[in-house]
Amino acid sequence: MTTMNISLPESLKDFVGRCVAEAGYGTASEYVREPIRLDRDRFHLRCLLLEGVESPISGKADGAYFGSLRDSIRRCLPAADA
Repeated sequence: MTTMNISLPESLKDFVGRCVAEAGYGTASEYVREPIRLDRDRFHLRCLLLEGVESPISGKADGAYFGSLRDSIRRCLPAADA
């Protein structure tokens, strides 16, 4: 793993320290990595959505299409407790 040094005003440093203590992070680095990962994932999703918008239409998005999507998702989910 590589290192990156950042400068924070005292108020943000204190805030990070409180978040680490209250949220159960082991270190400030663990705390800071989480929003960076979330932002990376958000950026990736945005890229995928834009790619989809720019792609050609490949079929009709009607009730049957969305029904088949729901069925596919249900097959991937664990069985619900009865």
